[in-house]
Amino acid sequence: MATIYYTGCSLDGFIATDDHSLDWLTSRDIDQDGPMAYPAFSERVGACAMGANTWQWILDHDDDPWGPKPTWVVTHRDFAPSQQVRFTAADVREVHAEMTEAADGKDLWVVGGGELVGQFHDAGLLDEVWIQYAPCTLGGGAPVLPRAMELRLEEVARNRDFACVRHTVVR
Repeated sequence: MATIYYTGCSLDGFIATDDHSLDWLTSRDIDQDGPMAYPAFSERVGACAMGANTWQWILDHDDDPWGPKPTWVVTHRDFAPSQQVRFTAADVREVHAEMTEAADGKDLWVVGGGELVGQFHDAGLLDEVWIQYAPCTLGGGAPVLPRAMELRLEEVARNRDFACVRHTVVR
């Protein structure tokens, strides 16, 4: 089991625009059966954590807002109740422990939210970083990683428009 940050990113290091848009990402060509694509990654995941901005984007852009995976949204905001999502302001160590139990041996996914990823890293709970780089720049927005991290490159692949990389976190 690993705790993984899996995300798309612009070439200049942003995961979303200043207004939280992902249009720049969702308009790109990717082979869903290709290297490091979401469907295969998703199958290895047993539980997810995300921040409020990511959850709000999902609510605003997806008719079926989330799949059946146990999910924690780390937030101080109020959201409508959801059967598959737990809303919490708890420390990431507590969230991680709950996720680990729910995942039943599968990987944990930290979805979007560079700041949340930073909290997992600061707590020593982040194991891998997978980034799919899109061929564009945003000039600003939400940074992919808001902390200094030491990473070791493990894998590089091309998936149509994306340069895909997988790193392990050096502790």
